[in-house]
Amino acid sequence: MFKNLQQTYTFDDVLLVPQYSNIETRKVVDIGTKLKDLRLTTPIVSAPMDTVTEYKMAAAMVRKGGLPILHRYNQSQDQITMYERVVLDTEIRDPLVGAAIGTSEEDWRRVRMLRYAGVRIFCIDVAHGHHVAVERMVKNIRHKYGSDIHIMAGNIATAEAFTDLSDWGADSIRVGVGGGSICSTRIQTGHGVPTLQSIFDIVNNQQSQNPAAIIADGGIKTSGDIVKALAAGADAVMLGSMLSGTDEAPGDLFEQDGRMFKSYRGMASKEAQTDWRGRVSSIEGIASKTLYKGSVNNVIDEINSNVYGNEVETLIIDSITDVLDKVESIAANAYEKNIDKNINTLAET
Repeated sequence: MFKNLQQTYTFDDVLLVPQYSNIETRKVVDIGTKLKDLRLTTPIVSAPMDTVTEYKMAAAMVRKGGLPILHRYNQSQDQITMYERVVLDTEIRDPLVGAAIGTSEEDWRRVRMLRYAGVRIFCIDVAHGHHVAVERMVKNIRHKYGSDIHIMAGNIATAEAFTDLSDWGADSIRVGVGGGSICSTRIQTGHGVPTLQSIFDIVNNQQSQNPAAIIADGGIKTSGDIVKALAAGADAVMLGSMLSGTDEAPGDLFEQDGRMFKSYRGMASKEAQTDWRGRVSSIEGIASKTLYKGSVNNVIDEINSNVYGNEVETLIIDSITDVLDKVESIAANAYEKNIDKNINTLAET
């Protein structure tokens, strides 16, 4: 029998209430953010997926002031080579580029090689971040490298998990389980919490004295969803599908029914697992395609422009740090979707 069923909210269930604004131009709005020691001028982190972030996407993200996370579905030297190409392309000696890692002994060797190459941002990239293996990796990295590096960890969905990862030593935490457009965790395992609800719960209930930064990850389909995530308390958002299909995303263009596409797949899909490790275990993702979008620079510019506009017109703020004090929201679709009759919904469509 299920106990403690509760009403939850997805991005589609909430709207922000427009308010009076005395800010005359969006040019004065600062959408920059901080992830503990990292200062971003764009609150976007690119997902560590092999159809999203390799060196071209990483270089573009660095130029736009976001944070790219190079995927880990390769050899250690491949990641190092990608990082070095970003350094060369951007002509920045110490660019803000993260590298994804797992939790195995091989990943510990990867950490040492990446750090020697100059990488100082590590993303512990696993489906269930509230786990002893993640605890061990976070503590080992922190013990060896101290505060010289930034540790991103996840994914998690609860305030308890957020508190634990913060106390273990994570600087930023990916919040969201099963909400991604090509993630099938909720279908395959029955587990998950809507990403927006997870942010609500963490902001209101986490207990750490040194809380990590919140990165909303999953279920974000529009710039409006980004604004809602930031308004709920996230410090940044991680994007996969919104950045996929661009020139800078890995993969070849192909034509189908007169339109151009690029591949986009979850890293726990059968196809991705076969490619990167030669075998398939638990399938918690799908392989798909996405419409070709052109340059990611245009995509990010459009996102930023919409985020600027939403903050000026709806939240009347002049920086992201003001959001929580001034946001007012409504449950937009509660009656239409009968949320009160579908308690603890897990679908973010």
